[in-house]
Amino acid sequence: VQLQASGGGLVQAGGSLRLSCAASRRTSSNNGMGWFRQAPGEEREFVAAISWNGRYTSYADSVKGRFTISRDNAKNTMYLQMNNLTREDTAIYYCAISRQAVAGTGAGQYNYWGQGTQVTVSS
Repeated sequence: VQLQASGGGLVQAGGSLRLSCAASRRTSSNNGMGWFRQAPGEEREFVAAISWNGRYTSYADSVKGRFTISRDNAKNTMYLQMNNLTREDTAIYYCAISRQAVAGTGAGQYNYWGQGTQVTVSS
């Protein structure tokens, strides 16, 4: 399966962006999905994850209360609504499919990755 992330861009601090991740085909009920990000000079870090049915979600502490992950299985698409953005959110954002139905925080459990979309937050 191929993943296409989109929706990144340049936004001022305090602004919002909505990222999308479109899968080339329907994922199975065994596949949760997640978002990760990587800032320049930093390691890739977990942002948010969602179970296949959307019932379970998890977030990094740094984005909790500001970001919302969701998915529309009828459209084979996952979303990340990002509000109240700060400069610390500047990074390339990657979407991924997990081997597990309830996706976790570890990158190792994800076996399909999108190409990434750049988010830049200016002050």
